[in-house]
Parts: sequence; C-alpha cells; structure tokens
Amino acid sequence: MSVVQMQGSGKKGPNQTTTASSLIFRLLFLFVFDAAAIWFIINTYNNEAYFLAAAVAVVAILFNVVFLRSSLYPVRWMMVGFGFMILFVIYPILFTISIAFTNFGDGHLFTKDQAIEQIQKQTYLPEGGSAYRWTAFRTEDDAYALWLIDEAGDVFLARPGEPTVPGVVGENGVGELDDDGVPSEIAGYQKLNTLLATADENLANILFGEEDGVTIQVRSPQEAAELQPLYLYDPETDMITNQETGVVYSPILGTFTSVDGDELRPGYRASVGTLNFTRFFTSSALRGPLVRIVTWNFAFAILSVVTTFALGLAIALIYNDPDFPFKKIIRSFLLIPYTIPSLITIIIWRGMMNPEVGVINRMLESVINFSPPWFTDPIWAKVAILLINLWLGYPYFMLITSGALQSIPQDIYSAAEVDGASNWQRFWKITLPLLLVSVGPLLVASFTFNFNNFNLIFLFINGGPPIAGATARAGHTDILISYVYNLAFAGGRGQDYGLASAITIVIFLIVGAITLFQFRYTNMWEEISENV
Repeated sequence: MSVVQMQGSGKKGPNQTTTASSLIFRLLFLFVFDAAAIWFIINTYNNEAYFLAAAVAVVAILFNVVFLRSSLYPVRWMMVGFGFMILFVIYPILFTISIAFTNFGDGHLFTKDQAIEQIQKQTYLPEGGSAYRWTAFRTEDDAYALWLIDEAGDVFLARPGEPTVPGVVGENGVGELDDDGVPSEIAGYQKLNTLLATADENLANILFGEEDGVTIQVRSPQEAAELQPLYLYDPETDMITNQETGVVYSPILGTFTSVDGDELRPGYRASVGTLNFTRFFTSSALRGPLVRIVTWNFAFAILSVVTTFALGLAIALIYNDPDFPFKKIIRSFLLIPYTIPSLITIIIWRGMMNPEVGVINRMLESVINFSPPWFTDPIWAKVAILLINLWLGYPYFMLITSGALQSIPQDIYSAAEVDGASNWQRFWKITLPLLLVSVGPLLVASFTFNFNNFNLIFLFINGGPPIAGATARAGHTDILISYVYNLAFAGGRGQDYGLASAITIVIFLIVGAITLFQFRYTNMWEEISENV
C-alpha cells in the first residue's frame, strides 16, 4: 500500500496510537497524583505544617509542568528522584534553618492559638460559688445530665446548654429518689455508676447549665462546682488576666509572663531572632562543656582519620609485595570488620570491654593485673572509642590504598633505587605524595564522616562519662552531634529544638569550612605529585 493510500484511508498510524495512549496514561497518572497531593496538602495545612504543605505543593506543580510539556520529556525520568530530594533533603534543611530562629521545644510546641486555648481551660471556684455531689446520667446518643446535691441537701438537675433547675420528682422525667437522694431513673437517660462516670473522659470537659450564665463542671470523682475560667485572654491587648488574683500576663518570646516573672504554661512557638545562636556562643551553662566537646570533636575526627589511614596503608604496603604468601586469603580475613554492620560491631566491642565479664578486661587482668575503666574514666573512654573506630575504619583505607598503590608506575621506584634512595625515602618522596593525590578527597570525606560519627558515640557509651558540674546533659566523649541530640531528644519529649537546630547549622558551617580548606589543600598535593 502506498503512502497516499494510507493517508486517504483515514486510519491512524502506530505513532499516533502510541501518542494518544501515552497522553491518556499521563493524564490518569497526574489525576491520581494530584488528588493524593491535594489531600496531603490540605491535611498538613490544617495541622499547621505550612512548610511541608508548601514543599509538597512545589513538587506537585513541578510534576504537572514536566509531564504536560512534551519539550520536557527527558526530565520526566528524573522527577521521582528530584521530588524525593526536595521532600527528604531540601525541605528538612530549610525546616531546620527556620526552627533555629524560633523557641520551638519542650513547653513551646503549640501555636499561639492552641496555647491560649489550653491556658483558658484551667478553671477555679470563685468566692461564693457552690459545690455539689454529683451523679451522671447518659442517653444512648451520648447526651449527659447531672444530678446535683449541694451542702444544704438541695437537689438540682443540670443539662448542657439549659438552665439548671430544681430536682423535683415527676418533673423533667425525674423518677423516685433512692436512699441517697438520687433518682433511680430519668426519662431517656441511663444512670452511670461511679466507675463508668469516673472513666468517662468526655464528662470532665462538659459545661452544664446555660453558656451565658452560671455553668457547672465536674472537677473530681466526688465534686462538681460552679467553676469559671481562671485565665481570660483579651485579643485587643494580647494579654491574659488571672481572674482570681488579677495578675496580668503579657507575651514575651512565646511565653505569657507577668511583671514578677511568673510564666504560664504551655508556651507557644515564636520567632526569637538570633537568640539561639547567641545562647550557644555566650551562655555559661553551654560554654562550660562546649569547649571540651569541640576540642574532643576535632581530636576524634583527626585521630580517627590518621590512625585508620595509617593502619590501612601499612597493611596495603605489606601485602603489596607480589611474593608475600597467602596474601589473598589474609586480605579476605582482614576485610571481615568491613562486612559486618557497624551497629553489631560496636555492641560486640561494648560487651568485650565490659569491666566485669568482658573478655578484653579479663585477659588484661590476668596478664598485667589491670582492668581499664573504659566506661568511667574520660581518658580510657576516649581510647576505647578510637580503638573501635580503628577496627571499623582500617579495612576501608586498606582497600582504597591497595588499589591506589597499583596505579603508581614501577619505573619511578626503579629510577629512585638507581639514584640510591632508601626504602624510607622512596615512601616519603614517591609513594605518599602520589598516594595522597588519589586518596586525598577520601581523607576529607572520612574526616567529615567522623566529625559527625554519632552512631559510635551513642551506641558504645552514649557520650559518657558525664562532665561534672555541667548544667546541660554532656559527657566527656560527646561530640557536637551527640550533644545536639541530647539537647533535642534526651528529655523525653524534647527540650530545645530551636537551640539544637542552631547548633546543627553551626556544625554545618564548621564542617563546610574545613572541607573547603581541605579540598584546597589537596591541590597542593597535586602540585607536589607533578614534581615527583
């Protein structure tokens, strides 16, 4: 069939069919995706997670633009990864930065409206207010009524939103009274025994009586009273007044505070500017352990890189000799620490260093009659951590240096040997400079990793032993990241997320500056290698 006949037949070619089906598939995909995204955005917005809602909205818009424009076809294959990057990398970074400038933490977890609502739930019994013994009644559709008996023995019937009326047998469905003065039944209601009424969580939150009049509220298993809100919020002045004492509380950095310094709880999330950064650098409570923590943090990262690189390189040099017997088998055994998850390795080392039953301590006790206090002495605790990290890290550097050694031309060594260079001179003048060119960036990455090596510090000793006199939770083996963790999470619900976020940003800037400096320093190694 000719091309003209195909055109005249009016039939669609395979390309046209494929394009149509592709368009239908894209539209169906976007319909499902947009429906899920809109549902998620609405729910997160209603829960006041505005940043997350905005991040999901950005991802949804990008997906629609990319999948609807044919010119962006190549980008479609990257959108899933790009969307996850926005939600799980970019969003947490931006959220952390925003939290660093707030007081978000224990006692300041609510929004302002939520905090005011919680404060206004507190009630008190005003002077002249009546208290009652109560019995609860409930209908099948969970409508409640209270039978009240005051100190004088007078009885009343109270329902939510209705006036409280005297309890008269035969009126309002009230049945005959028992020996305690409580009706056996009220029409339409079922009497609740004491256990059921006490366990009913809804009952304590219900206001009985007219909303604009005197209301009665259950405040204990034995007593209901004409309670009034203890605190009254005035939106015009943005202040809260204690109706019992007349004390006025004004908002200061997310907490309603009186002139005398008395604070109302809970507080609310509020912007505090650079206060968290100022506290980090100037607070005596934080500055005390902070100097030790930062010093140890740098020492730990540097010593970890130096020791693991040195041991790994030493092993690689030993087994770089082609005539060394059984080197492949021995190398395989030396890689075992690298194949076992670090979590398991750290726990095993913690057991071996147990002062009572640990195999290492028992062996040292029998040989030299000394059992190192790994968990109680600051120096020995740091030695233990460096030893464990050496065990975890040397196989990595053994692998990469073994490969890097193979890339160094043997002609250079032959020429140096002819010139009379010793083994030590050949190592310092040829092997190490050329090796650093290839493994230099990996040394920088290792330093960055160890600077934030939270797992080892936390799993082995949890930052201990504690620093004596430190007002904040801090230990002698804590590094900055574990110290931040203690500030943010060690208090159960969390103590100070804003301060922890500020310290996280400082850590990022420190590591970034050091990494930039180290990468610039590796350029010097390349210049040295050109002269080898």
